[in-house]
Amino acid sequence: MLIRRAEKMTGQPMQMDGVRDVTMRLLVGREDGAPTFAMRHFTVAPGGHTPRHQHPYEHEVLILRGQARVEEDATHHELRAGDAIFVPPDVVHQFENTGAEPLEFICLVPIQFDCGDGTCRPTPGS
Repeated sequence: MLIRRAEKMTGQPMQMDGVRDVTMRLLVGREDGAPTFAMRHFTVAPGGHTPRHQHPYEHEVLILRGQARVEEDATHHELRAGDAIFVPPDVVHQFENTGAEPLEFICLVPIQFDCGDGTCRPTPGS
């Protein structure tokens, strides 16, 4: 069993096109021996946002703190602490902090994807 305190882990700034003021903590991932899912903790500063992007794997998100607007294929939804979101594969999405305090959320992604032909690719950030 692996037990970690999220607040004691150092967040790594996200370095990708389209990101503004986002850090990520990989709470549980591939290197920990997790066979199926990775758990990540994101913090988005006020005015910050994740990239507008899509990918061929699902992810699940739980808003822990703050307010956000999430884009889903050009439709926007207002979110707040306690909201859970399922983002299906290949859906264009972006999380934007619309509040005055940091936005924090947990995001689960598969450890690997594209396994249809027997060759799996590692999921980025897992």
